[in-house]
Amino acid sequence: MRIGRALLAAGLVGVGVRVWHSRTRRFLHPDGRSFTGELEVWGLGAPSGANLLDRPGRHPVTLRISKGGGTPPGYPDVLGVALRVHGPVAGRRTDLLFSTCGRGRWLRHVPVPRRSFDSVYGTILPYRTGSRRKLHLCVQPDLDGRSLGTSLESVTAAADDDGARLMLGAADGAGATRLVGRARFGRVLPAAADAALAFDPVRNVPADLHPTGFIHGSRAFAYRIGQKWRGARPAAPNPAAVTRTNAHR
Repeated sequence: MRIGRALLAAGLVGVGVRVWHSRTRRFLHPDGRSFTGELEVWGLGAPSGANLLDRPGRHPVTLRISKGGGTPPGYPDVLGVALRVHGPVAGRRTDLLFSTCGRGRWLRHVPVPRRSFDSVYGTILPYRTGSRRKLHLCVQPDLDGRSLGTSLESVTAAADDDGARLMLGAADGAGATRLVGRARFGRVLPAAADAALAFDPVRNVPADLHPTGFIHGSRAFAYRIGQKWRGARPAAPNPAAVTRTNAHR
């Protein structure tokens, strides 16, 4: 009983310390590196109902690679990829967030700790397109690119060598994942620019490619509060997008 109480107390202290430190840094995925980059899209081959996936082209992006819990280098963690696509509509951005997950129809819904950044990352829950189609999005290593390694420093080294790339994929229902594009890392951004980034996967999305469901909807509140708490500038209000996500529309 005493051991259980001690562990509970230690856990509460740990959470409290984490919340306190989140005044100046992210509560989740605190340790990361951000990069400029480019996304090349060639599409699914058949219309998906999402402009970003259906129109072949190249778009400037901002990429962030991170560790969800901030564990030491080489230790398992739920790793993350944040991909901000600047376009294809001028002045609009699309924020897609991915976490390391399992493979297959069911395991892709489960976040999985990994040691290496050369892993499969998924959106965990599906997105809905303008044609009402549901897609699961993912990114995975480019087998022809340089290994991203097991630390943020090794990811930066791969980007410096112009060899860091991730493949963007999409799966429909029980179907196999099809690769629709390739994201290439550019130069690493300064630490201040990384800290100022505020991704929002609910508000910063187009109407024809948006997350669905209550869990995604709850992130709209959590992200906004967390970003204001640490002094970052959150996304512009978009109540229609929040309502659409919660209503599965």
